[in-house]
Amino acid sequence: MRKLFLLLSITVLIVALAGCAQSRLEMDYGTSHKLAIHNQTLNPEAEKNLAPVEGMDGKAAQATVDKYEKGFEKTPPAPTYTFSVGTMGK
Repeated sequence: MRKLFLLLSITVLIVALAGCAQSRLEMDYGTSHKLAIHNQTLNPEAEKNLAPVEGMDGKAAQATVDKYEKGFEKTPPAPTYTFSVGTMGK
């Protein structure tokens, strides 16, 4: 009876400790996402540049904003046409 209790205790201990072990998947979780963001960043130091953006005059910038805002307006649905060819005899 004592050997059975000892064997059962060791088995439970091994199973409990195996549940706490980290898998390789858990250790690398999120690495591919972070790597993709890092590889797609053109200038990692861009957030440190606080100078205002220059290059568009006022009219071009206003036209761009107007075109952007107009893109959210709903367009009327396209008209539908029905053609009747011939008639059914009576």
